[in-house]
Amino acid sequence: MFDDDNLVSCAGLVPVMTLAEQTGLRRLLVDKVRITAPRIKSGAANPAPKLATVVAGMCAGADCIDDIDVLRSGGMKTLFDGVYAPSTVGTVLREFTFGHARQLESVLREHLVALCGRVELLPGADQQVFVDIDSLLRPVYGHAKQGASYGHTKIAGKQILRKGLSPLATTISTPGAAPVIAGMRLRAGKTGSGKGAGRMVAQAIRAARAAGASGQILVRGDSAYGSRAVVGACRRHGAQFSLVMTRNPAVDRAIAAIDEAAWTPVSYPGAVRDPDTGAWISDAEVAEIAYTAFASTKEPITARLVVRRVKDACYPDALFPVWRYHPFLTNTDLPVEAADIIHRGHAIIETVFADLIDGPLAHIPSGRFGANSAWVLCAAIAHNLLRAASVLAGDQHTRARGSTLRRKIVNVPARLARPQHRPVLHLPTHWPWSKAWLALWHNTIGYSPPLTATA
Repeated sequence: MFDDDNLVSCAGLVPVMTLAEQTGLRRLLVDKVRITAPRIKSGAANPAPKLATVVAGMCAGADCIDDIDVLRSGGMKTLFDGVYAPSTVGTVLREFTFGHARQLESVLREHLVALCGRVELLPGADQQVFVDIDSLLRPVYGHAKQGASYGHTKIAGKQILRKGLSPLATTISTPGAAPVIAGMRLRAGKTGSGKGAGRMVAQAIRAARAAGASGQILVRGDSAYGSRAVVGACRRHGAQFSLVMTRNPAVDRAIAAIDEAAWTPVSYPGAVRDPDTGAWISDAEVAEIAYTAFASTKEPITARLVVRRVKDACYPDALFPVWRYHPFLTNTDLPVEAADIIHRGHAIIETVFADLIDGPLAHIPSGRFGANSAWVLCAAIAHNLLRAASVLAGDQHTRARGSTLRRKIVNVPARLARPQHRPVLHLPTHWPWSKAWLALWHNTIGYSPPLTATA
């Protein structure tokens, strides 16, 4: 029977949302998100707690607006003030326009800076920081989604056209830390991947500096971002770049000019060490050559063109090896093998996309483009909040997936009691991850004083 008002299904939300309060999330929402000309009068009322409700629901696993109702079940409304119904939350989301989304994007960046000040989210930021940029295409169906259009995506290695919406994201990471989201922007499905990338990269670099990244920043991206706008943003803000170049006749001539003796085998999946020389025996080789990009513009840039070539698996029996070439432009001073390995680390942004797809971006919930823009940005805030909570939980959770954190830390059942008029959460005995849960509790709320027996 569903008749207990003292049961809590997501006890981990208490320390997680306490952390959000300690880092000023609600204050930022109050200061920055203003809806001055609402379509519905009630839509402009109290946007801050409504958006905080969305973030809390996403931390608990909500992937559509109706799922936020889990925050109003059992004893949840006793634990939290200002929990709103899904219909109320949907109303404020539908009031969002392009400008309101930019306000919420500013909240995302400033809250990330506050999280980094409260938690060591980016260890090693005084040495090396990576800023990665990429986009994904989330499929939608039907005719009611504003902005939905056909765009290119890759599935099982094949380029296909798919109807959807395309979020563009930038992440910040270090060699010893999982990535956090610095910026996110929803676009129509047909939008080119590189549109707006220069501004996004510039904002991400500034956010990284504000978050304490005093070391060298390296911006990485695939061929959609090997553009003059992105390279120019990197140079203006003192960051290095490692960006894939689109194949064109000039790039092909540079690749052809590389001496055959310059190719060096690199560590690659399936590579083995030569027992005699210690060198890699691999189907991948790298080399470099000086190259001037954007030579026909007013801002030509000369840097290193590092090329990785891999044997084409489509021609296993060819008399001579058939190579596939993957060039990227970089201004780092790393050895060519290290430059290639670090550039391939750009794939770490895919783990962020996997987390979002397995969580709040499993669906694009609204028919209005502005509401979906706000939803995407709330998903980014929730992602960063869970990353900070995982660091405070410690142990093996510091780099855990979002779904793992929800299962082990957030969605923990509890019973709410009030001995001596003090609220106490009773959690399951023998919970396998109780030490990590208590570590998060102690690092946010502190140690609760013991209950004293009455005379």
